[in-house]
Parts: sequence; structure tokens; C-alpha cells
Amino acid sequence: MKNTLLKTAILLFVGILTLGISSCTSDPIGVFDDLAASERFGGNSTTCLDSIEISDLSEEETAELLFMREEEKLARDVYTVLYAKWNQGVFNNISKAEQQHMDALLNLIERYDLEDPVENNEVGAFTNTDLATLYTTLTQQGELSLVDALKVGAAIEEIDILDLYEAIEATDNEDLKIVYNNLLKGSENHLNSFVRVLGRNGVTYSPQYLTQAQYDEIMN
Repeated sequence: MKNTLLKTAILLFVGILTLGISSCTSDPIGVFDDLAASERFGGNSTTCLDSIEISDLSEEETAELLFMREEEKLARDVYTVLYAKWNQGVFNNISKAEQQHMDALLNLIERYDLEDPVENNEVGAFTNTDLATLYTTLTQQGELSLVDALKVGAAIEEIDILDLYEAIEATDNEDLKIVYNNLLKGSENHLNSFVRVLGRNGVTYSPQYLTQAQYDEIMN
């Protein structure tokens, strides 16, 4: 599950520091050059979810939702730091989109009257200790070079995609599926954006966590 994936990610990053549905879902969130899409999603999702009856969440569904909220914060925070370091527009654009992802998940958390794990919204603050450790590792790696930073971004999106696959599979709740599928579209767009910028910097990217088949399907 996610904890296993996180621990694997932490080990790999430490060891390799020189890497790499309905009308409600029509707008992919977080498109690289179109933040208006993510802004539109916020309003559409709220309207759409209001029409769906609330169902009970299992313990697994609750854990997935709360984890996902902090995982999106991890992406936002890392990209915020890397934009400050490298002044590369892709980090600024996608960090703003990740905030939209966080907001969409907060809508679900409030809808189910759950306690938000983002107790402190400051950059680098996490309730989940694994995410806190991963944040430190990723930001340190991303500050080595611009290429390393872009590979960090691509890796984060791959991990997000895999976790969203798992979250979608684990729930029968329509509202969760709607939001998760929109987040998935956003993460796929983000991955594509990082790969394009790496290409402009002379780097041919290979997937770090997705299978080659999964990666090829997304990129195509």
C-alpha cells in the first residue's frame, strides 16, 4: 500500500541522488499551461458533489483520503522550494495546480466531517512522518541541479499516479472516484510537462516508478 511505496521511494531517492465518469470530470486539473482549468474544476466539483448522496467511508477509504491530502501538499511544497531555487516556470505553475488538488480533497474531507491532517499549512510541515522525511529528501535532491529538480518533479507525479490508481480501485463512493479521477488527469498532465521540460534540457526521461507500459500509455 502507500506506506510501502513511500518507504521504497525514500530508499531510492537516498541511494540515487543523481536521478530521475461524467460531465463533472471534463476539466483536467493542473494542466501545465492552463491554470484556468484547475480553477474551473474547483467550482464544478463542488456543484457536482452536492448532487451525490453521501455514503459511509470505510477505514481504508478514510485513510486514503487523508493521506492523499498531505501527499498533494508534499508536491506543492517541493515545487514551491524548487521554483525559488531554479526560477523555472513549470514548478510555479504546477505548485499552483497542486493547491487546487489540495482544495478539492479538502472539500471531500469537510463533506465527510473528517479532521484535516494539514494542521499546519506552512511549507515543509506534515503530520505524516514518512511524508516529512520524503519532503526533506526530495528538496535536497532537487537543489543539486535543474535536471535533478525536474526528475524529482516527474518522480512525484509518478508516485501520485500510482497512489491514485490504488485509491480509485479501493472505493465504491462516486464522489471520491470523481475527485480522484480528476486528480489523476492532473498528475498525468504534470508528468507530461516535466518530461517535456527535461527534453528541452537534453534529457530523455525513463519512468522511475511506473511500468514502461503505464508510462507509455500516459505519454501517448
